[in-house]
Amino acid sequence: MEMESTSHEKNGVLFHWRRRLKALSEKVKEYMGEAAVKAKKLGQDDPRRVIHSLKVGLALSMVSLFYYFQPLYDSFGVSAMWAVMTVVVVFEFSVGATLGKGLNRMLATFVGGALGVGLHHLASLFGDIGEPIVLGFFVFLQAAAMTFIRFFPRIKARYDYGMLIFMLTFSLVSVSGFRDNEIIELAHKRFSTIVIGSLACLVISIFVCPVWAGEDLHNLIALNMEKLGQFLEGFGSEFFKVLEEGEPKNDKSYLQEYKSALNTKSNEESLANFARWEPGHGRFKFRHPWKEYLNIGVLIRQCACRIEALSGYLINAESRAPEEMLEKIQDACMKLSSETGKALIELSWTLNQMTHSSSAGTHIMNSKSAAENLKCLLKSRLWKEDTDLLEVIPMTTVASLLIETSICTEKIAESVHELASLAHFKSLDPSISVEKSPSGKRTGAKQLSDNKCPHVSIAICGPSLAFQESGTHNSSVRKNSLRTDG
Repeated sequence: MEMESTSHEKNGVLFHWRRRLKALSEKVKEYMGEAAVKAKKLGQDDPRRVIHSLKVGLALSMVSLFYYFQPLYDSFGVSAMWAVMTVVVVFEFSVGATLGKGLNRMLATFVGGALGVGLHHLASLFGDIGEPIVLGFFVFLQAAAMTFIRFFPRIKARYDYGMLIFMLTFSLVSVSGFRDNEIIELAHKRFSTIVIGSLACLVISIFVCPVWAGEDLHNLIALNMEKLGQFLEGFGSEFFKVLEEGEPKNDKSYLQEYKSALNTKSNEESLANFARWEPGHGRFKFRHPWKEYLNIGVLIRQCACRIEALSGYLINAESRAPEEMLEKIQDACMKLSSETGKALIELSWTLNQMTHSSSAGTHIMNSKSAAENLKCLLKSRLWKEDTDLLEVIPMTTVASLLIETSICTEKIAESVHELASLAHFKSLDPSISVEKSPSGKRTGAKQLSDNKCPHVSIAICGPSLAFQESGTHNSSVRKNSLRTDG
């Protein structure tokens, strides 16, 4: 009986551990499956990440040859490890980041090594007792000075890594020279291997599927501008519950895409910093005005903040304003929102294609006209005397935000035109028009069949008057404000 009881207990323990191992293996499989799905999504979101990983592996394999082949190892010895370390710390995702780090590392290593060798010879003049004192004093002095210099914003933005490498190289060469008599050979080998590692990174980064930070910055600014335009273009119809083509829109994701433009400041600054290191490539010449992109980015975020406030009123759209006020202000608000959105989309296309376009100017004029009309309406009596002001405030706030958004769009247009002037954007033939798909995106260009000019309306505050020009030079004065289809 005791043996049977002992055997039963053993079987129970084995069964318990077997069940735990099975559960653990299932968890490991589930974890590996989730990791594989995430890795696949990461690569699909930006295939350049996979290519970059392969490029880093290629660079490390190349510099590892200094250890694998005996003739190369005999030339550099243990210092060949600095080439491997250089590849690991220098190779970045974009060409600009890699070029900036590589040049910083090579220049800082050369200057730091040269000064370290010079300090070693200077300290040796003070004898065995004075040499360590002089070395210690100058190491302290350069470390304190370089650390303080790193606090300067411009130095920290572009040369911070170089300052760190300078401190490291100067300290290593000057201190190790106290015990090693072959100080010049040590500095030469270290500098040579660092140059080899940096050049391997630069060559592969530039000539093997290059990723340009300047191009990424250019596309990011244009995309953010387009997202704001899409929101404003659809805001009016959504806010006033106007159905398009007889059916309401089910897909409202475009009303949330603007949020990504609010948190791109650090990314834009990093890309602009890296882009300054890059040589001329593609449509971007050397010394392209990258700072102008930062100015445009600031204005885009200011506009996005106002759009964020407008978005809050979509949530509580049911408690907007009295009906009589909505009837008077709806057309003006929808026109202002639509024209401002179209202007931003046109500016985005202008920036993306690096081409001058007059369409954005037309929409800007229309939005200014609509803003003036809306201001006149707000100054007039839009509600009854017994109307509760708390019911009026939301609608007047929306109207004020739309006017401010229009002003921000004008500033964005001015900055884009300044960039176009500095970067020498191409001029678009006025006889060429650009077709748009139903979604509002440009699909191509076609030759105009006639020479009709676009309609231009000028609104005058007071009695709502407008002057309209057409290709046949006809004009008319109307009591009601004109609506242009942009």
